[in-house]
Amino acid sequence: IRYDVLYAYVLSRLQYWSGLVQHDEERLLKRLLNANDKGQAAARKKQAAELNKAEKRKAEVDTLFARMYEDWAAGRITEYNFSMLSGKYQSEQAELDEKIEQLQSAIATESQNAADAEKWIALMKECVNPTELTAELLNTLIEKIVVHEAVKGEDGSREQEVEIFYRFIGKID
Repeated sequence: IRYDVLYAYVLSRLQYWSGLVQHDEERLLKRLLNANDKGQAAARKKQAAELNKAEKRKAEVDTLFARMYEDWAAGRITEYNFSMLSGKYQSEQAELDEKIEQLQSAIATESQNAADAEKWIALMKECVNPTELTAELLNTLIEKIVVHEAVKGEDGSREQEVEIFYRFIGKID
């Protein structure tokens, strides 16, 4: 790809995103977060509900384990039953701990994505309608640009895919 073509393409994309930030920031933020995707919103809600359920069950198992220990210490259950039940409760506790950690991580990633999108929008606000690409502008807004191999069409035309990965949010085009 020629330098002038790449330069014009990257500049046009930055001007496009800058225009969207200036005219409709809320819609752009929703687009970046895919908040209008009902499936994702439902998945987030489901994750929060699962986390709550797992935390409640973990508290229940901890309480049951403590009661069982008291019963064993008081002689109300046998050593065999205590060993069997404690093994069961310990494995359930480990499973619940792992599930809680995974759900918290997924929820934290989601909120980090929102913070990153807001950071990117703030950077785009600083670069109102760029007219030229400078090293500072590129380093501030773009993480990397991937230029794929050119493909010739049957009619002799040449097409080449260019991917722009923006800082904080990745590829959005």
